[in-house]
Amino acid sequence: MRLTKQTLAKLSLPAGKSDHIVFDDDLPGFGVRLRAGGKRVWIVQYRVGSKQRRVTVGTVEALDPDRARQAAKAALAKVQLGGDPQTEKAEGRARAAVTLGAVSKRYLEERAKPNLKPRSYEEVERHLTRHWAPLHELPIHKVLRATVAARLAEIAKENGRFASNRARASLSAMFSWAMGEGLVEVNPTIGTNKATEEVKRDHVITDAELKAIWQACQDDDYGHIVRLLILTAQRREEVAAMTVGELDLADQKVALWSIPKERTKNGLPHDVPLSATAVAILNSAPRREGRELLFGSGEGGFQGWSKAKAALDKRVAAAGVKVRPWRLHDLRRTVATRMADLGTLPHVVEAILNHISGHKSGVAGIYNRATYAKEKREALNAWAAHVAGLLSGNAPEGGRND
Repeated sequence: MRLTKQTLAKLSLPAGKSDHIVFDDDLPGFGVRLRAGGKRVWIVQYRVGSKQRRVTVGTVEALDPDRARQAAKAALAKVQLGGDPQTEKAEGRARAAVTLGAVSKRYLEERAKPNLKPRSYEEVERHLTRHWAPLHELPIHKVLRATVAARLAEIAKENGRFASNRARASLSAMFSWAMGEGLVEVNPTIGTNKATEEVKRDHVITDAELKAIWQACQDDDYGHIVRLLILTAQRREEVAAMTVGELDLADQKVALWSIPKERTKNGLPHDVPLSATAVAILNSAPRREGRELLFGSGEGGFQGWSKAKAALDKRVAAAGVKVRPWRLHDLRRTVATRMADLGTLPHVVEAILNHISGHKSGVAGIYNRATYAKEKREALNAWAAHVAGLLSGNAPEGGRND
């Protein structure tokens, strides 16, 4: 019997059977499998050596007899050429299960976490779990260069060009590892463009520009973060993920922000003395019930950097003040430079920036953390006074123009 729409309609399970295969007379090995409950699927049966194999090519509902016959012919042709459709199908299912999300998780656990410093690991984890999340369900072998390039453009638009570059670097490192593990054959980030070229920056914001930036800040999370960056010279992510438990604001004269080693770039705990202006900003920041993090509202610290920065720049321009293109990290460099200009000794500036190298423990670690505590407080208070003078117009003329 040739399997056609008409003959299919007449087929039924023999009495007492729950499973039965009817083979086509014209194409050996091609048949339809009937099961109790009404399910019908097209199958191809063949031999590889002494072993009999059987593979499903689709359901009767999805494939009409002519299309099913063509699929069966293709499968049988593979057998004639030495292939094994059943094995290929199983391998395809296995490869499809190896998704970008699954490989990212394995890479973070097996490679990144054991080898990266805590701060660097947090950044890589953020890129792979958040920025590349829209591609997590894709089988890793189907993540193509075009797919990566399109997503990089989206990241640049949503989070900024530098975030796109960092996400690209993290994905590239993961794919290089995956190649070594035999999970992929190529790294699809190779050949994709960076969102922007990066060069080592030495841009120092002038006093007039700093004043304009401060005055354009609003009374919101981003405004608080930018002003705290100006007052403390700490890193963006350290301020953005500040927790209530890290702050001691009870006595304004000795107010302190203690950053645990898990959150610093060099893996050392870091104490930041807080000026009265910084304390006022922190006290004005709303506490969110059930949330230890001071800024942001979702998972992790503050997000939405690119949009918030663009809005701030727009307000600066609307105020009629000409400010050269700048980045948040320029604030850290600017504060360090201007504190030195105001007389703060280099080793104190380094201590404020947490540029003390080497990991210490025991008594040495305690000494390291307390090093220049008095000098750091005096320098940051003097800097806060200078900023206040800029805002009031009473600061002496100076400020760099580079």
